[in-house]
Amino acid sequence: MEAYFEYLREMLVKFFEDLGVFFYKWWVSPWENVPGNFELYNSIFQSHVNDFGFLGWFFYVLFFIFFVALIGAIGFGLFILLRKYVRFVKRELDKDELRRQVERLNYELYAAIQERDKILNLKTAYMGIKPQEGSEAAEVIEEVQSRFPKLISVDHAYKDKNTQILNKEGLSLEELCNSMRNFAASKLHLYYTIDQIRELFAGIATSKLIILEGISGTGKTSLANALGKFFSFDTSIIPVQPSWKDRSELLGYYNEFTKKFNESEFLKALYVTTYRKDLNVICLDEMNLARIEYYFAEFLSVMEMTEKDKWIIDLIPDTVKGDPIHLTEGKLVIPQNLIFFGTANNDDSTYTISDKVYDRAISIFFDDKGRPFDCTEQEPITIPYSQLDSLYKEAIKQNQISESMLRKFDQLDDFVIKKFKLAFGNRILKQLETFVPVYVGCGGSETEAFDFIFTNKILKKFESLNIAFLKDELKELQAFLDKLYGKNQFKLAQAKISAMLKD
Repeated sequence: MEAYFEYLREMLVKFFEDLGVFFYKWWVSPWENVPGNFELYNSIFQSHVNDFGFLGWFFYVLFFIFFVALIGAIGFGLFILLRKYVRFVKRELDKDELRRQVERLNYELYAAIQERDKILNLKTAYMGIKPQEGSEAAEVIEEVQSRFPKLISVDHAYKDKNTQILNKEGLSLEELCNSMRNFAASKLHLYYTIDQIRELFAGIATSKLIILEGISGTGKTSLANALGKFFSFDTSIIPVQPSWKDRSELLGYYNEFTKKFNESEFLKALYVTTYRKDLNVICLDEMNLARIEYYFAEFLSVMEMTEKDKWIIDLIPDTVKGDPIHLTEGKLVIPQNLIFFGTANNDDSTYTISDKVYDRAISIFFDDKGRPFDCTEQEPITIPYSQLDSLYKEAIKQNQISESMLRKFDQLDDFVIKKFKLAFGNRILKQLETFVPVYVGCGGSETEAFDFIFTNKILKKFESLNIAFLKDELKELQAFLDKLYGKNQFKLAQAKISAMLKD
């Protein structure tokens, strides 16, 4: 036995001695001669230094600097590689920690869902009700379990609700405008000119997007809110955030982790309109805090389609049991009784609204606070959107644009093309066919309607031109408008041109 232990001792001693020799020869031995080599380097230098001359010393110093820089670069490179390696290892460790946290959260979510189901089952059992009986308890369970809890809550709210609305006899567009103006003044202490109210209703007939712009505090958001209260269904005010960049900010998005759709208030308001029969208003407050053509692009494109049944927004690839009633194959149809309003302040904190947006919208400009006036007391009214639409169609039929006004507008178009290289696009001409007759039906005149469209659709484009070099042309345009339509007829356009001449 002692012999074995003696063998083991000698064997281990020899093994570790050999291991030490191996590492010594691998790491230390190659450098043993280096200190002696420094003396050799010095002798080589001494044997040649006297014959260097000026150029020799110059290249010696240059080479020395290069050599030191090379050694420094190698050292720095090794430092960078080492730092990257340390960061890589730390990143991998962080990923492992993140995976563990996700697994823990998944488990906790699963446990919470199980606990929730137990509580709901206890509640329904206590009430003596089964979820499938369609009771209030069943609706709560369905809402919690659905991918669209907010939209399901709308389904429940309107399930047994009668949304039918009777027509109001003897109503005209002119009466509607006067009633709206009196309602805003008498009930809300908001004072608008009759021209602004006519522009509002004619704009609603012409486009699904109304932009209310101007300086802050002039009643833009209040007008959208007042319209909803006038029609007895409050406007949905959606504040736009500067960070909005795409449609997911507006509508929400499907969360693969929770298996639910993160619904926005905008989407809920949009879904509510699928149940309503009256005019519904959604207002994007301060809509140009972000780029409209980014987050609202899908709606701008959809509303260009002539077939109304193709006004469809994709929300999710498919539909499963428990999804909202009015969601078909993951798609939602935009109803025709919906109007989008957008308020826009013109200051340094906002984006410029692009021509793409202006061309598709009707823009109403506010440059002054309302002036109080005497008015009659007016209560809210309730009419179906179909009646408002019928009033619009009747106005278009009865108030066709006169040939003389069309000829004058063609002459104005030719003048603007010649002097400013801008043209009235087909979209503007198509909007004229609706806006002008409806504006006349609201109690206005053809000239006022043309003045509004020319100012807000054509003169607005002048802002992209170099006005400083077009002063003479603008003065010619003022004279041409007076000649074509008469003195003091195109008041909005003349005021706009005068403002441009002063800048």
